[in-house]
Amino acid sequence: MKPNPDAVPNPDSVLHPDTVLKIQAAWAQILGVPVESLAGNGTRIYRQKNDSSVVMFVSLFGVGVLVGPEWAITAARDLTDRELASHAKLLEISAPHGGRPLGEAGLYFCDSQARVPDPKSMNVSRASEHAVALESGCSREDLAEVGLSEMVNTFVLLGNEGPSPRPLAGSGYDVWQDSLAHMGVLTAPGQRGQGHASTTVLIAVDHAMKSGLIPQWRVRTDNTASIRTALRAGFKHAGSQTTVLLKATS
Repeated sequence: MKPNPDAVPNPDSVLHPDTVLKIQAAWAQILGVPVESLAGNGTRIYRQKNDSSVVMFVSLFGVGVLVGPEWAITAARDLTDRELASHAKLLEISAPHGGRPLGEAGLYFCDSQARVPDPKSMNVSRASEHAVALESGCSREDLAEVGLSEMVNTFVLLGNEGPSPRPLAGSGYDVWQDSLAHMGVLTAPGQRGQGHASTTVLIAVDHAMKSGLIPQWRVRTDNTASIRTALRAGFKHAGSQTTVLLKATS
């Protein structure tokens, strides 16, 4: 592990140092690297995994980690972290090996938040059927990015008009590595721009933090609406995750 002068700068995060350590420990497990290797700002780490189904580059608090087969690591040594964080560049180097697009996303975390709305003053459901009902009116792209109904904890805001409550927006989270609350949010078409998503996110974040978890937000870099929602809820940008799928080998 050597210093990398071309590393992506450490984001201007105001997360508490203990929060950063817990995030690094969780992501070290996810990436399969020693936790101490994520502590050196401006370094590049390689994890060779020749049977990997992906090439993945993660930049977290100024440390870059590339996971993939030997050919990917060889190609990466001549590239900067900024280049590896580019989905187009990962596709370029993986094209001869059957690389297929998956995505480029920002990573955001939260250990403090804005004032939480009182759930008792609203109709908020934890029932899975309301998450499913919300998804039924959304696009496939939204469903693929969020996967709300499959999350362990969901919070769906219901409208009070009509004979049966209508889902307006919902947020939820799954637990990663016993320490991260991996968040998602979904808003019904026609209900966007009214603050419903932010309301449910604050409720879900509050629930996660009271459970001793660190809320994590992963969002496509071109999804500006979702990024704004995260920032309003108190999330701080901490890095990125870029992934390309590889052709399955027999």
